[in-house]
Amino acid sequence: METRKEWKLKGNSDIKTASSFSIARVIADVKTNINQSDERPVIPLSIGDPSIFPCFRTPQVAQDAVVDALTSAKFNGCAPKGGLVQARRSVAEYLSCNLPYKLSPDDVYVTSGAKQAIEIVLTALRRPDANILLPKPGYPAYEALSVINRLQVRHFNLLQEKDWEVDLNGLEAVADDNTVAMVIINPGNPCGNVFTQDHLKKIAETARRLGILVIADEAYGHLTFGSNPFVPMGVFGNIAPVLTLGSISKRWMVPGWRVGWIARSDPHGIFEEQGIVECIKRSLNANSDAATFMQAALPQILEKTTDDFYVKTINILKKDADMCYERLKEIPCFTCLKRPQGSLFFMVKLDMSRLQGINDDMEFCSKLAKEESVIILPGFVLRMENWVRVTFGIEPSALEDGLERIKAFCLRHASKC
Repeated sequence: METRKEWKLKGNSDIKTASSFSIARVIADVKTNINQSDERPVIPLSIGDPSIFPCFRTPQVAQDAVVDALTSAKFNGCAPKGGLVQARRSVAEYLSCNLPYKLSPDDVYVTSGAKQAIEIVLTALRRPDANILLPKPGYPAYEALSVINRLQVRHFNLLQEKDWEVDLNGLEAVADDNTVAMVIINPGNPCGNVFTQDHLKKIAETARRLGILVIADEAYGHLTFGSNPFVPMGVFGNIAPVLTLGSISKRWMVPGWRVGWIARSDPHGIFEEQGIVECIKRSLNANSDAATFMQAALPQILEKTTDDFYVKTINILKKDADMCYERLKEIPCFTCLKRPQGSLFFMVKLDMSRLQGINDDMEFCSKLAKEESVIILPGFVLRMENWVRVTFGIEPSALEDGLERIKAFCLRHASKC
């Protein structure tokens, strides 16, 4: 009888590690606690997808752009790697409106959403022993994709007491000769902060001293409603080279359309000189593209969306953010609140001493889901134990209902001492 060899196939342990940084997985775990007999609607205060609510519907001009591109039958084939030239040109012009210099279509690469943009950039930066600096708290996809790409991860803190500014001294302390890049997320996910122009300049100067590039995640660009206006990191590309990651997902409220971009702000040509441009192009060659008809729709979406849509969106978000901050501030077990200035989220710390029968952030969120059918994100997945991330980008009436349920839950579980 023939002897069978042991099977040589084995699952990738890096994937298992990376999945521990999955927001979707943690939210799915929280949702398993929902009481199916509760007839009230589930209030989703956990993810940044306002598109399910009528008040955040994308403008008609965006829908028309997609329909026109699709029905023209001109965009059923594969797009060139890096994107259709008209799509790259429209993104370059859109971004250049807020920069002191003009980007060209060659500075832009179209991707299948901002998450693929992250993957493309991290793949391009991978080399033996390289490390990347990530904010804490931050967006877990960076850590997951760094693990998959065998990039070592080092964290720098965002300082809650300074409106979640980057701890620049701490950042420099964790960097070394193998550090290749730092990531900033502005407007902030998960903190709802917006960096000032002065702070962004200091970030660029720090990157210059370290000899590293800045990856500027601006997926929530222009979604600001506080005292700090949105300033693109690319403004300081003359100090340190910047790769800006963005998409239409958040500003146009269409995360399912999956169109994003990478843009180079690098007047001194450092990316070309150091071979980063070539690596980005090769990484794109190994990946799938954004749907061609969606790329073809980009010029009309970016150029013809009117200010009234943007203003309406900002007004609703400001109302929601203020309501969320004021209501949660009244609940004793929530501390360290900072009024949100942008994006769709903010972070709140749990005072566990004020809660009875609840031991950590995951248990808090699980019991809240079970008793009140409200879903919020436990902070541990963001490396912030006993914090929670609250999403306020939903229909105002639903948000009000959800906040009332959270209050009732916290009062019910309040410590008696």
